[in-house]
Amino acid sequence: MYEYTFVETSLGGFFSEATHQKTIIDYAREGWRLVQVLPTNYNGHGKPTRYEIIFERPVEIS
Repeated sequence: MYEYTFVETSLGGFFSEATHQKTIIDYAREGWRLVQVLPTNYNGHGKPTRYEIIFERPVEIS
């Protein structure tokens, strides 16, 4: 069985810095595994501007 967490992030742009790499590394250090990255918001030209990163890790059953 797995547990999941969902993290909003940005891949950067003209006025913002990308945060996805740091987010993935930070979560991996805590035992999370990257499952998928989904775009959640688009600009007026159809380009994704926000993303949701989905992580999973095994549930510790005691």
